Amino acid sequence: MAIPAALYSVAQARRLDALAIAALGGEGYTLMRRAGEGALRALRSRWPRAQRVCVATGGGNTGGDGFVLARFARAAGLEVEVCALVPVAQLRGDARRAADDYVASGGSVRPFEAGALREAEVVVDALLGIGPAVAVREPCRGAIEALNASGRPVLALDLPSGLHGDTGQVLGVAVRAEFTITFVVPKAGLYLGDGPEYAGRVEYDPLEVDVPASETPAFECLAHHDIVRALPPRGRAAHKGDFGRVLLIGGGPGMPGAPRLAGEAALRCGAGLVTVATEPGNVTAVIAARPELMCIGVRTAPELAAALAAASVVAVGPGLGVGEWSRSLCAAALASGKPLVLDADALNLLAGSSQRVPEGTVITPHPGEAARLLGVSPADIQADRPAALARLVGQRGGIVVLKGAGTLIGMAGRIPALCTSGNPGMAAPGMGDVLTGAVAGILAQCRDPWLAARAAVQAHALAGDALARGGTDRGLLALDLAEQLTQWVNHPS
Repeated sequence: MAIPAALYSVAQARRLDALAIAALGGEGYTLMRRAGEGALRALRSRWPRAQRVCVATGGGNTGGDGFVLARFARAAGLEVEVCALVPVAQLRGDARRAADDYVASGGSVRPFEAGALREAEVVVDALLGIGPAVAVREPCRGAIEALNASGRPVLALDLPSGLHGDTGQVLGVAVRAEFTITFVVPKAGLYLGDGPEYAGRVEYDPLEVDVPASETPAFECLAHHDIVRALPPRGRAAHKGDFGRVLLIGGGPGMPGAPRLAGEAALRCGAGLVTVATEPGNVTAVIAARPELMCIGVRTAPELAAALAAASVVAVGPGLGVGEWSRSLCAAALASGKPLVLDADALNLLAGSSQRVPEGTVITPHPGEAARLLGVSPADIQADRPAALARLVGQRGGIVVLKGAGTLIGMAGRIPALCTSGNPGMAAPGMGDVLTGAVAGILAQCRDPWLAARAAVQAHALAGDALARGGTDRGLLALDLAEQLTQWVNHPS
């Protein structure tokens, strides 16, 4: 499945619909016919042997799309049943016209009932589309539950009914589709939050509608070129001094693993030199596990001075802790004037104040850390991740990497970016530490925090997907992922 380059909001989709209809002389039914044709193509491509189709229609234009699909499917020789949640007599505009054309072609319409769904080989969800933004109410709620309980594969038109088109939030209940065909532009909600789980395979049909260059997308999707832009091929005369010095500050008493993982990731991404500054008791464990890392034991913040002065990039947080030792080291890094990557306990320390980060700093919170930074609950973050990203950028500054399924990257004045790669197996200890090291290692080379964040997130997700090939979603190890990074930062095709 091809990942789109950009995603759009529901409001943008509606505006583009209106512009296209105006360009067609107000003939909205033309777009509806194109949508029905595109939906039939999607159905036949995914289920080429299916002969019996049930189309569940609602009262809006998505229901009209369903009636057009039903008419064309009958003309193609399929057995079609339309189960209408809203009687044809109550439909208006183009939806009514589509229903009338279907009936005039010999098609029959019956009131919605769950039993009809089980008689079909494929069920089409044409109930709500991009319409709802609040919790789904009866009778549509019951219809969605019936679709999910039918045991039949579902093709959703435009958006699975009950899924928020901007956030991917389930509005109480949503259709679990096997395949979604979306129209005009890809909707952000299909790729955010619960969207991927409910939408299944996603394809989009532009319906011959061109998106004006002036229409700024809601999100850009990360891709291979993000890695290439940040890490161009090296010259033959290059030496390690050309690729930056990373200083990783972390690892309170008994916590050598986190900074060691971050340090390895920075090396695997090509940083020239990597030094770990940690509690003295951790030094032996760090260098025994990875001798390519330099490691210094630090008891007080002034002992960091030489390492800070030599560093190109400073990453703070993995395993750091939140005591006085940790606080003093974090403060020294923030005052250093060096490019920063802040994660884990560095963010927990930051959450205790309203302090903004220095310009160009990359922060990488997971939902819990983001919640502490904003003074809300993790559930609030997950309910609307785009809004949480915008608030973090506005209140804390810098480049924000909001981790999780569908990691988001934001910065003032930039179009937010979305990572569509990654998998549930990456929900494992140490994965965030590896990402911190990857951001720092790439930033040391490209010296552009926006590019570094994008490249690191994409490489990290692709490395995770490489480990999970074959369906593995349990037992992935962060160190294995760190080792995989080398493949993905070297421009695989």
